[in-house]
Amino acid sequence: MKAEDSATDSSAIAVSGGRAGIRGDGPAGIGDDGPEGDRDGGPARRPDDTPAPQAPPAPSAPRIGTVLAVLGVAAFSLTFPATAWALTGLGPWSVTTCRVVLAALIAGGAMAALRVPVPDRRHWPGLLVVAAGVVVGFPLLTTLALQTSTTSHAAVVVGLLPLTTAAFSAVRTGVRPSRVFWAAALAGAAVVIVFAVQQSGGAPTTGDLYLFGALVACAAGYTEGGRLAGHMPGWQVIGWALVGCLPLSLPGAVFALLGEDIHLDGRTVAGLLWLAAGSQFVGLVVWYRGMAAIGVARASQLQLAQPLLTLVWSVLLLGETLTPAAPIAAVAVLVCIGVTQRARVPAGANRDNRP
Repeated sequence: MKAEDSATDSSAIAVSGGRAGIRGDGPAGIGDDGPEGDRDGGPARRPDDTPAPQAPPAPSAPRIGTVLAVLGVAAFSLTFPATAWALTGLGPWSVTTCRVVLAALIAGGAMAALRVPVPDRRHWPGLLVVAAGVVVGFPLLTTLALQTSTTSHAAVVVGLLPLTTAAFSAVRTGVRPSRVFWAAALAGAAVVIVFAVQQSGGAPTTGDLYLFGALVACAAGYTEGGRLAGHMPGWQVIGWALVGCLPLSLPGAVFALLGEDIHLDGRTVAGLLWLAAGSQFVGLVVWYRGMAAIGVARASQLQLAQPLLTLVWSVLLLGETLTPAAPIAAVAVLVCIGVTQRARVPAGANRDNRP
């Protein structure tokens, strides 16, 4: 969801690293913008509309960004078990639309209470990408997949997300991480693929197709959200994406609840509440802020640990049984994480989140 050689090098930090180390853009930093800030929460702009010079980032900013990204990964690791819980009493369309509506109400209430201004028009195309990928695409496709796939199987397939996100980031921003970075990322992805194929018996299923589509949608949303988090607080990025989906998600939730069988119990409600508050809002708040501090490519590699955490939750919360290959994959993936976090991003990576 870093090392000394990159944590103290400002060239290895995304453009928003300076802001993330100076001004809070998560819940603790809400409302930090002074009168000189622009109307969307970004820094003051010069007459030619180029970004104002940023102060050097605090030495601890990359470490804080890493911690926030890790917290986001921890929140996301519970998404599949929570979805499985919600599906025990709700249909897939009800789960998807209701989680978006509830998360949008939380985000909209926070922004209304704090009188957050509407983002500039130039940011809305990016927000629509975030909404399509993270708010709608990934939740819907993974929920459909979990109707036939176990959470452990889905977790290892979605373990390809770090590589997919890094690839989207490279194409979108022009940043080119080092060969060591890519080698370690590809090795981690290979481990995930082998593990997934072994679990499914070597034949992709319909659920796998849904999951691969979810990978593409989520990677696009993560990349654009990480870029936008360099221009507005991360919690507002996901907040506005959620609120922007309300005209579709609210009537969609009504129709879904009327058309699908509903059997509410404590597990169903708990799963849905976590999806809305934990996965869909709070997790993305800390995740986008972390990406703004350490860059999209490096943050994405932390998600190599997400499938392993989900495997643990699938055993503890759902009673699923792990195969002997799980601990081997866990060690291999953790090694890849260590290598990617130590690999130096070349100069110019501070453009990682620029428009």
